Amino acid sequence: MDAAKSGDRRSLSQLLTAIQSGEKIPETTSDPWTLGVTGPPGVGKSTLIGKLVERWKSSGERVAILAIDPSSPITGGSLLADRIRMGGHASGKDVFLRSIPSGKDVAGISPFIGEMCSILSECGWSRIIIETVGAGQSEISIIAFADRILLIDGPDRGDIIQAEKAGLMEISDIIAVNKSDLPGAEAAAREIALSLSLVEGDERKVHLVSAIEGHGIDELIQEIESCNLNSGSKILRMKQRLLSSWNSLLTEHHEIDTLLDELCDGSITVSDAIRHMAITLEFGDE
Repeated sequence: MDAAKSGDRRSLSQLLTAIQSGEKIPETTSDPWTLGVTGPPGVGKSTLIGKLVERWKSSGERVAILAIDPSSPITGGSLLADRIRMGGHASGKDVFLRSIPSGKDVAGISPFIGEMCSILSECGWSRIIIETVGAGQSEISIIAFADRILLIDGPDRGDIIQAEKAGLMEISDIIAVNKSDLPGAEAAAREIALSLSLVEGDERKVHLVSAIEGHGIDELIQEIESCNLNSGSKILRMKQRLLSSWNSLLTEHHEIDTLLDELCDGSITVSDAIRHMAITLEFGDE
């Protein structure tokens, strides 16, 4: 921990790997500043993140990025792709990029995200971004560990429908339509704004931005920095965090295999298994 706090990136990477492997790390007292960035594939998330990083670096912030990629190979191929899409802003002493290969078990890494963010904050990273593909419920279980969530949509109607189906619109605090330089972007922003206006008390704005041309970036950052978390999305996030942590406890239970065998042969019911695990989690095996 001391080496990581002093700026040794290799030590920091080893700490994050240990967390993901389930090793116990000393608790920290840091309160990390976290931003979740999500949205359908192809809407320019990584490029827009590169612009946000550029602005924060210029104002003296140190930015860490946790890029969750369900298709990422262990070889680090996605890390290279992320760096290319983010441009040169994803490098330098004030940027730390960690690409996390999750394979098919995207939800399986969600319980560790909060701990990773705490470690990054303890080591001096003042802005922590969690990026997910945003293609389904499993990604929501990860993004819920961010304190503010930015949903990035594109000008295509299909992008908006995909975000709505995945529940991303509901859990997000800030919504941006990227590629404002392309036809259909303004219409897409109006359509999203109209759907938000139908929900009583929903005061979220829809920001038109262009990561390529740099339009709307400063206004978007101002909205991110001043974001007031609405109670509805906060409740949804806390629910997801609780469910992720609970699922982790159950799947790591030392008797899970035995209980599954007993469920399969019919010797116990699901209610019996849940009751047994709840009792042993609270009181141990005694």
